[in-house]
Amino acid sequence: MSLIPKETVDQVIAQADITEVVGDFVSLKKKGQNMWACCPFHHEKSPSFSVSPAKGIYKCFGCGKAGNAVQFIMDVEGTGFPEAIRYLARKYGIEIPEEEQTPELAREQSERDSLFIVSDFANKHFQHNLHAHEQGSIGQSYLKQRGLSSATIRKYELGYSLDAWADLTDTALKAGYQQKYLEAAGLTVVKEDGKRYDRFRGRVMFPIHNISGRVVGFGARTLKPNDKKSPKYLNSPESDIYHKSNVLYGLFQAKQAMRMQDMCYLVEGYLDVLSLHQGGVENVVASSGTSLTEGQIKLISRYTQNIAVLYDGDAAGIKASLRGIDLILENGLNVDVITFPEGEDPDSYIQKVGDTAFKAYIKEKSQDFISFKTSLFAEEAKGNPVKKAEAIKEVVASIAKIPDAIKRTVFFRSCSLIFDIDEQVLISEYNKMHLEGRQQQRSGGTASFHEMPVAAPQPEKPASDADILARYEREIVRMLLNYPDNILEEGITTCQYMSEQLEDVEFRTPLYARLLELVKEKLCTGVLPTAEDFINYPDQEIRTAATNLLSEQHELSHNWETHHIFVPRETDLLPYGAERAVLRLKWRNVELLLKGEIEKLRLVTDPQEQDRQLGNIMMLKSLHSQLGDMLGIVVNK
Repeated sequence: MSLIPKETVDQVIAQADITEVVGDFVSLKKKGQNMWACCPFHHEKSPSFSVSPAKGIYKCFGCGKAGNAVQFIMDVEGTGFPEAIRYLARKYGIEIPEEEQTPELAREQSERDSLFIVSDFANKHFQHNLHAHEQGSIGQSYLKQRGLSSATIRKYELGYSLDAWADLTDTALKAGYQQKYLEAAGLTVVKEDGKRYDRFRGRVMFPIHNISGRVVGFGARTLKPNDKKSPKYLNSPESDIYHKSNVLYGLFQAKQAMRMQDMCYLVEGYLDVLSLHQGGVENVVASSGTSLTEGQIKLISRYTQNIAVLYDGDAAGIKASLRGIDLILENGLNVDVITFPEGEDPDSYIQKVGDTAFKAYIKEKSQDFISFKTSLFAEEAKGNPVKKAEAIKEVVASIAKIPDAIKRTVFFRSCSLIFDIDEQVLISEYNKMHLEGRQQQRSGGTASFHEMPVAAPQPEKPASDADILARYEREIVRMLLNYPDNILEEGITTCQYMSEQLEDVEFRTPLYARLLELVKEKLCTGVLPTAEDFINYPDQEIRTAATNLLSEQHELSHNWETHHIFVPRETDLLPYGAERAVLRLKWRNVELLLKGEIEKLRLVTDPQEQDRQLGNIMMLKSLHSQLGDMLGIVVNK
């Protein structure tokens, strides 16, 4: 194992642009000075995830995730610091001259990072087999037969697993990789008697990448059509880095096109993705044969709110997958449906008609899901009142999933025309379902209809002395981090003023005490601290706290200036604000000391000690009153 030199780490951190890094994972939109998006770490309908290009940080005001570009990769990938640095180094073309790692640091290498590493080794090994091994011609012949070009094969990193019992396992072990990680990644199977063999043998390999392009698993197609004991397709098992419900095949290659075209085409298989991408439809992903999940929908929603599902001509298959689309509607996305002639799928059809005709076809045949489902069920129920009633309930159930009330109204109107039924009847059925959903929710069940009642907020517990004191300390540290070099008066900076004023004040909140001490240490060297000193600090607790303190949820609108209305900013009132922040903390500290001395007095029985204690109390009361007068606070005598 090896260690990344500090100079290289600093270079990566300095070059990593927070907007570019985060923009690879979510679609950012500018609002004010910052960029905003729906958070990639938790499900939300309205954007609360902020990126500050000027400060180089991100912050979600919903779930609290925050940090710099390195921390973002650590959070989104679930990986450690070294792997995040390596990811960013690859992105920005920075070479890492790695040094030997100590045994202690080697032991700290995370289990997840090790799975990523062995998966990457396997991916390169399979590619080498396809292009350089004599058996690779078998895989190449199959891929060429399916119409794939060398460029597509290379771009999607397709490979071949040799028809041998332990080719990958033996090669990996000789290269120094541990068997436990090969087994955990699903690459090696170990029998009870200790014998081991490769999971994938004699198959074309489709590496499955996560959203940042790292290999997390494999799909593998057998090239032995007569082997009935072996499944046609074999996928990697679930692991710490591969969860089928949170992965979409081709998303890494498609995400930029999805963002640019504001559309995602959803297909079923690997070859559908490859053929369409090669044909110029680059915004295409596959669920890889699994039912569409909420995690997969969330991934798509980072880049676009529009999905078009491409079905083959199998009517039974279409009906079986309709309920999965309801989940897309429930998450607020727009869904279109495109069907192909019977016996055709996206792969076969683009091979048959060519790229240009295929693009024209999907544009012409695209139909919104509700209208498609309504027409499909209306056709089947024609002439049968019972079936028609059931069909109406099915369609209304889908419309009920849509969170937007205006969209629901439009679809009710469209549905009423297709079914030739009064619109109010459909609305009444929806209201009935909605009421049943509310009753189900009250009884402890789950209901997916929108506009459900929200539980009444619980009264907040009164804040403790420690909590109140922490707020005052937090405000001082916030000002120190945000305005360290702002001049207050007579050439004195915010840092210098507050450090001097707090010389005899001890912070009681450990985290803020550490931050203040770091500020003072920097000042002792004759250099003013900067936000970057804390955002990029080695300790993660310090990095996270600094990012939170540097993040602003609300910005002053430029409209005030447009209408010539002056609204003072915090920097305009900084001398006043800094002075009051210090005074408030001192006032609160004295108040707590006074409270403690009064408690002590109750336990004192010696008259002389009582007199001394009373003297302390009177002195603290006087100081408390003076500070209160300076702050404009009325203090009870």
